[in-house]
Amino acid sequence: MDIDHAGNLLYVACDDGALVEVDSRTGKSGRQWPLDGGPDATFFNPSSGCVHVALGKPGLVHTVDPKSNTITKIVTAAGAGTTALVVPDRLYVISPAHGGVLELA
Repeated sequence: MDIDHAGNLLYVACDDGALVEVDSRTGKSGRQWPLDGGPDATFFNPSSGCVHVALGKPGLVHTVDPKSNTITKIVTAAGAGTTALVVPDRLYVISPAHGGVLELA
């Protein structure tokens, strides 16, 4: 889960394979986007407005752009789920299969 402070929105990645947008003031859920598995980590990037969700199984990062309502997927590797966001435009994914860290820009 991560928060868009400016938009008063929570982005909650659920184990059943969905990213849900929640109004942080009212608690009401809004839009949902499908995920290809259960989440390992979720980050909202205030610079881009995108939400990144790492999935260790099957080894993907879903990037959801709520403004355009689009989803892009980047294949990482099975088990690569731990991530770190460095604003404005870097996402790092720890990948045991690669023996190190993947940098997604």
